Amino acid sequence: MNTETGNDQRPFFVFPCSGAADVGEISDRAARQFTRNGNTKMYCMAGIAAGIETMTAKAKETCGILAIDGCPMECNKKILDKNGFSGFKHIVVTSLGMAKGAAPATEENVRKVVTQITKIIAG
Repeated sequence: MNTETGNDQRPFFVFPCSGAADVGEISDRAARQFTRNGNTKMYCMAGIAAGIETMTAKAKETCGILAIDGCPMECNKKILDKNGFSGFKHIVVTSLGMAKGAAPATEENVRKVVTQITKIIAG
């Protein structure tokens, strides 16, 4: 899939939840799988949350961002909002029918998120 627009060579960044809950693990594994397919580049949400200016500036120069939150607390979305990001795409793993604390990080659950990522980025 081509996530670039026109001749834009900038990467599309994905910020997965990497929280301690099972839905965080699913988010992280799905983002890693999607990135391995050459579609996007994972980027460090901790650097954005910590206010590291070079990382924030680089993230603001991408052709797009997808925040993947594991649960309705939406930590990634809130971090991006607080750091001046707008217009990014967003997904919450629990909105795909997986309950926090009851959704093992199986290949099937990871695949569900990868499928949703594909749909969201494709527009």
